[in-house]
Amino acid sequence: MSEVKKMPAHVAIIMDGNGRWAEKNKVSRVTGHNQGMLAMKEIIKKADIMGIKYLTVYAFSTENWKRSQEEVGGIFSLLVKFVGSELAELSSNNVRVHILGDYTDRVPQAAVASIEKALETTRANDGLQFNIALNYGSRAEIVRAVKKIAEQVKDGSLEPEQIADEVISANLYTGDENGNIPDPDLIIRTSGEERLSNFLLWQAAYSEFAFTDSLWPDFTPEEFENIVTEFCSRNRRFGGR
Repeated sequence: MSEVKKMPAHVAIIMDGNGRWAEKNKVSRVTGHNQGMLAMKEIIKKADIMGIKYLTVYAFSTENWKRSQEEVGGIFSLLVKFVGSELAELSSNNVRVHILGDYTDRVPQAAVASIEKALETTRANDGLQFNIALNYGSRAEIVRAVKKIAEQVKDGSLEPEQIADEVISANLYTGDENGNIPDPDLIIRTSGEERLSNFLLWQAAYSEFAFTDSLWPDFTPEEFENIVTEFCSRNRRFGGR
């Protein structure tokens, strides 16, 4: 009998291509981000149906502040819109929302209020955990973890020789404060680009990767399912042989 491959517990997605989709379709970049938000909604549903426990999306990086004020404002307005229109359904489907990143730094107050409402409303849910990487950069996350560990050494609650992989992991955004989110089994990037772009650098040590030429707004639940199915056929050795 052939071995039954396990469904990934954690899938992370770099949602790339909203801007190029907008250029291709001769619409504004904010319209492209809106289409990307609609695509994200469908992928959340599909991940939940498939029994994936953790879904993480790269929504706004620390580098995205370099974009125009109009585009940045539009992205956060769409976030407020998404929470307003989808929160009830997410909660009724037992989805729990988490944020990875410093969502209070520079983020417009209306978006912060929407985020906190989503966190509070879904706090007790124990179905799919939907992690939004927002104002997130992996290098900044690692620096933040190092500072937290240094403080623990300084106050005597941690000895230097006790610092190990597990200690670093616990002090990341995916660590204790968010319920010890497991490292992603699979990272998907859309739009044909093949790089991590400062996303989950520590956590991706043994992740599998999948790249697709589809621009994010064109990425369908069917393509998502096909990628996950292909992942399930892979033989993951984790350096053991």
